[in-house]
Amino acid sequence: MKKLERSLSLTSVIAISIGGMLGSGIFVLPGLAAAKTGSSVWLAYLLAALCILPAALSKSELATAMPSSGGTYVYVERAFGPIFGTIAGIGLWLSLLFKSSFALVGFGAYLSILINIDTALTKYIAVFFLLLILLLNIFGVKKVGKVQIVVVTLSLITLSLLFIFGLPKVNSSLLDPFLTNGNYGLISTVAFVYISYAGVTKVAAIAGEIKNPSKNLPRAMILSLLIMTSIYVMIAFVLAGNIPLQNLSTDIKPIYTLANLLGGTTIGYAAAVIGVITLISMANSGVLAASRFPFAMALDKLLPEFMSKIHSKYLTPVVTIIMTCMVMTLVILFLDVEKIAKLASAFMVMMFIAVNAAVIVLRETAAQWYNPPYRSPLYPFVQLFGIISGVILLVFLGLMPFLAILSIFIIGLIIYFNFGKAAVRTGVLKKYGHRPALYLLYKRKHRKNKNYRHHQFENQHNLDGKLVSEAGVVVSLLGNENSPEMLVEIGAAINKKEKVQVVNITEVPNQTFLDAVLEDNPKVSSLERRVARLAEYQKIDIDFEAAVTHNLSNTIHELSNQTNCDWLIMGWNGRAHNGILVSNPIGWLVTHINSDFALFKDNGVRYIGKVVLALRPGRRDKNFIAIADRISNFYNASFTLLHVVDQNTADNTILQMKELSLSLLEKATSKSEVIILKSDDPIEAISKMSASFDLLILGTPQRDNWISVLFGTGKDKFAEKSACSVLRLTMKGA
Repeated sequence: MKKLERSLSLTSVIAISIGGMLGSGIFVLPGLAAAKTGSSVWLAYLLAALCILPAALSKSELATAMPSSGGTYVYVERAFGPIFGTIAGIGLWLSLLFKSSFALVGFGAYLSILINIDTALTKYIAVFFLLLILLLNIFGVKKVGKVQIVVVTLSLITLSLLFIFGLPKVNSSLLDPFLTNGNYGLISTVAFVYISYAGVTKVAAIAGEIKNPSKNLPRAMILSLLIMTSIYVMIAFVLAGNIPLQNLSTDIKPIYTLANLLGGTTIGYAAAVIGVITLISMANSGVLAASRFPFAMALDKLLPEFMSKIHSKYLTPVVTIIMTCMVMTLVILFLDVEKIAKLASAFMVMMFIAVNAAVIVLRETAAQWYNPPYRSPLYPFVQLFGIISGVILLVFLGLMPFLAILSIFIIGLIIYFNFGKAAVRTGVLKKYGHRPALYLLYKRKHRKNKNYRHHQFENQHNLDGKLVSEAGVVVSLLGNENSPEMLVEIGAAINKKEKVQVVNITEVPNQTFLDAVLEDNPKVSSLERRVARLAEYQKIDIDFEAAVTHNLSNTIHELSNQTNCDWLIMGWNGRAHNGILVSNPIGWLVTHINSDFALFKDNGVRYIGKVVLALRPGRRDKNFIAIADRISNFYNASFTLLHVVDQNTADNTILQMKELSLSLLEKATSKSEVIILKSDDPIEAISKMSASFDLLILGTPQRDNWISVLFGTGKDKFAEKSACSVLRLTMKGA
């Protein structure tokens, strides 16, 4: 199977990146950070953003060179090999796990404002909601992810308003002293708040789904980093200037405190609600992302095989989701909030040091396959600054995070030597590295072989140009068709070119690592065999491919773009469109697809001998007649052009209509006729007529009532009541 691009726009990528940063970093952390450095907490946020910028630039480069799911784990594993990949995978898993745990602790604190619960019980409340998040991730509830944009928007508006109304009330006396613990306190605070920006590089894991990633990915990272840096710095300044340090330093719900101070109880409660939904949303996305790392490691044979299992029904990595939530439960119950934040920052600093080092290794070893469309500016100074600043921050975080990182190295080595020996890949540094680097990291025997060869890594699962660009029709198979062969055959019937591209698409929840379902399964193999048999029997030139995606609509849309097809066709259950409140891919595709679009409702008719074309008012008859004629010729069938008119329509009007229709049929090469029916109920009339035919061809309805548009529940009544199969055509300009 292949992964197909979603073609995410720059705006969408910025929203995802901001969503990864917005949460505990501003709703929970500022008070604890202020306790370490005083009113200079805003400067700590600014310096942390500067320290994380090299990682954002490095990740942009790595992501455009390796546009596959997995992010930092993939880059480190490819650059340094499976040993360091194992360590990186564990470190990333723990950093996201600790960050999500931190968010849930803050969530409990904000929730305690809205419902009267003892502060001591907030951790248990957090664990209860973690259980709900666990279930959401196992069941692969995609709707939850769509709320993220709304949550981010509400949070940004709330924070912006707090700054606008809080800035004029800043008390200069509260800003003194600027540094309560000198430069040491400031630098340790920079390290402490580092985790606040971790989400900026989250979008690198979906580089293969971003439109024009060489430009949009670095732009999105830098713009989102600038936006969030501004938010963090402004809010931290307003907090320090409005709340006395002795109160702020122990406050893990500072946004509520500030809102309550500025606007009273009602505004405070509103801010608490925003805090609750922001932090629970962040925790949910954190569990989603964290569970992918051990899952990806299991796929690469760096962890036990059972961790790579996917639930047969929900297509989610149940084992790693449960494992992640269990560890999060222990963290929430047994670690205090400051330790959680420190460990989260320490693991993330370690990972970003590795990212900067990976760019240096991949450039210096000159691996032939490494050719990123985007290259980080000011190389290697940017990367060296990221590495050096990262090491300094780790030192200032103190002994406990250092010991935790050391333990991760030990655990990683134990896991690798127990499970990772079956890993087939070797790192670029080992394969291509120069003597100094190899001397530092590998045994002498590996340095004796100077015959290094350049080749690409296996399993680069992205669009590889194998889709037939000259195909006239693309047939999308989604696995719910009554007869895939019949859908493919209909696609061939409307095709004006020689080739037909068939793509079987499997949509999986966001919780599932795409590489886990890339291998062809028996159902796909069977489908490929059946399509090949159809191609041989009908003498049709068909290319079959299989793909897996997180987003069905955008994938199908991208198919039409990449193949430059005339028609895109897919199966259909008769549902008419996409509602504002209820999502349906069909309606979105009808309005966004660049090619003509056909929907086939298969009512079980296998042999097509009679075709009826029932035109809706306002359609361009000749375009539809040409399609009906082509289908009739393909099946050696006859077709009827059907018009339904009101009972009171004059006979001379009917005669003129018939003469016009006959003149349009003159160019048709198949046997054809015109029938005009008088009826005040066209749906019932066409339904009765359809019993005498094998295929009913319709156009797209032009208008819907407001209820069906709002809820997306409308059915195409002509298709719903038809006794034969239905082909609904959407033609640009028709």
